[in-house]
Amino acid sequence: MVEDGGGGGEEEAEGESGEMPPPRPPAAAAPPGQRCNNGFLPGKEAEDGGRAAPAVGGERSAEAEAMLAAGGVRLETRLSRRRLAVLAVFSCYSLVNAFQWIQYSILSNVFADFYRVTYTYIDWLSMVYMVAYVPLILPATWLLDTRGLRLTALLGAGLNGLGAWLKCTSLAPDRYPLTLAAQAVCAVAQVFILGLPSRIASVWFGPTEVSTACAVAVLGNQLGTAIGFLLPPVLVPNTPDDIDLMAHNISIMFYGTAIVSTLLFFLTGVVFEEKPKYPPSHSQAILQTMPPEDYSYKQSIINLFKNIPFVLLLISYGIMTGAFYSVSTLLNQMIVTHYEGEEVNAGRIGLTLVVAGMVGSIICGLWLDYTKTYKQTTLIVYILSFIGLLVFTFTLDLGYLIVVFVTGGVLGFFMTGYLPLGFEFAVEITYPEPEGTSSGLLNASAQIFGIVFTLVQGKLTTDYSPRAGNLFLCAWIFVGIILTALIKSDLRRHNVNSGIMNLDVKAVSCDSATMVALLYLNASL
Repeated sequence: MVEDGGGGGEEEAEGESGEMPPPRPPAAAAPPGQRCNNGFLPGKEAEDGGRAAPAVGGERSAEAEAMLAAGGVRLETRLSRRRLAVLAVFSCYSLVNAFQWIQYSILSNVFADFYRVTYTYIDWLSMVYMVAYVPLILPATWLLDTRGLRLTALLGAGLNGLGAWLKCTSLAPDRYPLTLAAQAVCAVAQVFILGLPSRIASVWFGPTEVSTACAVAVLGNQLGTAIGFLLPPVLVPNTPDDIDLMAHNISIMFYGTAIVSTLLFFLTGVVFEEKPKYPPSHSQAILQTMPPEDYSYKQSIINLFKNIPFVLLLISYGIMTGAFYSVSTLLNQMIVTHYEGEEVNAGRIGLTLVVAGMVGSIICGLWLDYTKTYKQTTLIVYILSFIGLLVFTFTLDLGYLIVVFVTGGVLGFFMTGYLPLGFEFAVEITYPEPEGTSSGLLNASAQIFGIVFTLVQGKLTTDYSPRAGNLFLCAWIFVGIILTALIKSDLRRHNVNSGIMNLDVKAVSCDSATMVALLYLNASL
């Protein structure tokens, strides 16, 4: 193990997350400054069209260790105590951002009366989140990859607070444009939030907890949606005959959100750091030795779109998550259509849907950390989401709210539980591309599908019935099942952490002694 002489008693070091066994000396270790030939390490020239011969059996880890040692790469990995605080603060301000997304839609009839507009205008207060995300995701992921995690987190938390305070100035029936502008600021904040769960999990958490950490980070956003379903109908009851009372109730919700957002912004500044002192895993240790000048954001995007499994996941993730956004946005209208005057229960059904999904997220995260069966789990959850939506669709109009609670919970368990699965599966099949870039593209796909699905399902629901809109979503989810089944499961990050290596070096400069950090590692079974 290569260690700093002064690293013995750091406050944040919790102990080793894992170490590779001591390496056998390489047969002919290259000196650090030696150039490589044909883009390969000395002694590892390309064979058979550019692929190095795989190591055999137990020699894989030893060979990997020897190569890392030859390149002068530090191999020590530790877990930081700060990682839990970073995860908690991120989850909290992600929660508030999600709360602000859904707070209008779950009270669509109340806000339509208050601002004297149609339901379409209220739907746009939700869809602005999706519209803003698509053009801004590439600049946001570029900022994350080039300027780092801390600045991106501060922007997300800061804009979240700014949007919340702007809403406090829109408490009058003639100020719909102002509340839309405030919601647009919150939508921009979301661009700097949604792509962070997989980055935070990879940068701060060890290989045996990374999927669970990602699930918890996503859970914060889901919890915000759940609270957004539950709390607004309680804080803002429908009082169409007393607009002043309605404005007072809305102000309580807006000011409370603004105060909490501001506190979380300051906490983000205190808690967030760019990365821990020691990498938490060997895959991160490899990436952190990569010289910044060797990174190309444009090339990273190109690599992702050349990755066929990722493109299939990009479309299937967009379909599933876009369907979830559409169902969440239109839930109030679907419930009130069949159960007039049940706005509070509509919120409770939404709460049930999301809380069940939170449980599903955590279970899926723990399952992935234990089994690493990414494709199988993703496909099964996708199929069960399809079945859940079919059951929800055909039981919605039976006249029994308790049935809707149950079917909504089942639907949420699988549909919302899918979200962290997609993030983690993407990181696995695209390693070593930056996690923020792959997550950002997944979310952009979800926003595009969400806009289309919300508009089409909303039109079908208004002109025909909620059943017609839900069947439209079912057809698309069935397409997503087929696409998911076609994804080739190539768990690159897991293979690095497991010491399973098949060396395929990326096309970058060979002058650096740490070019070994640029190994593109694939399974060699």
